[in-house]
Amino acid sequence: MDAKAVQTWFQFQPKNLFVGTKPSSSVTLSRNPKNLRVIVSFKLNQHHHARPSKICRRTTTSFELSSSYHDLPASTVESGSCRAPVDEQLVLKNKSQDIRPRLNGRCIYLVGMMGSGKTTVGKVLSQVLGYSFCDCDSLIEEEVGGNSVADIFKHHGEAFFRDKETEALQKLSLMHRLVISTGGGAVTRPINWKYMHKGVSVWLDVPVEALAQRIAAVGTNSRPLLHYEAGDAYTRTFMRLSALFEERSEAYANANTRVSLENIAAKLGQGDVSSLSPITIAIEALEQIEGFVKGEDGCYAGS
Repeated sequence: MDAKAVQTWFQFQPKNLFVGTKPSSSVTLSRNPKNLRVIVSFKLNQHHHARPSKICRRTTTSFELSSSYHDLPASTVESGSCRAPVDEQLVLKNKSQDIRPRLNGRCIYLVGMMGSGKTTVGKVLSQVLGYSFCDCDSLIEEEVGGNSVADIFKHHGEAFFRDKETEALQKLSLMHRLVISTGGGAVTRPINWKYMHKGVSVWLDVPVEALAQRIAAVGTNSRPLLHYEAGDAYTRTFMRLSALFEERSEAYANANTRVSLENIAAKLGQGDVSSLSPITIAIEALEQIEGFVKGEDGCYAGS
């Protein structure tokens, strides 16, 4: 595909992170913007110990560390919240450095139900891998004159939207070094898998109960498949999501890898998946991608 034509079709503006220290007077240290960057702030408490026979002083310093992920309020997968410790950031960076050469520039496609955190986790992955991030729904909205997905469904129907979705995935399959957040229903068309399997597909598997809580908390106006259901926000969301998951679960299983939030929470001894940070989920995604790619290498070696 002509690179100029692709560039005019959509533009990517990946956001950079930075590394900095914030004592009482701020100091900023810059690194390669393709690398993971962490804001580390600390409070200095100095204690001076004077010795009678010496004119010099020894200073000891204690400090408290806190971290945040640039452009993510350390933060949320849709509506969950928690702070990512510095060691998680280092694990994420190391994992990305291990897996990046094995990907050979292949795109990563995130699939999953609405509200599963594909955009949030996708941005974390793109930044740490040095990839660009792309939201497939946003591309379709731009293609259809800036109309929202909800408006496209309302004025043109779901079939029209699905056609545009397939067109977008076909164009994206010609690209490299992208992390792509797909719509929840992208998995329902077999042709879409033909395009997504040119990269590595990752299923973010989130319990329906957690999805319903997240979506009900922020409202269903932007969710065309939920907006017209009757009942209170949580009940109508839960019932509709349960039906959608029943319809789509086998299709999601076509993904190359699966990231189960229930499994992550169990490994960490946490009972609520909503407490998992985007960093934690991204680390698990990289581990699953690494396992898939190593499996591919083993198949090729044995052939």
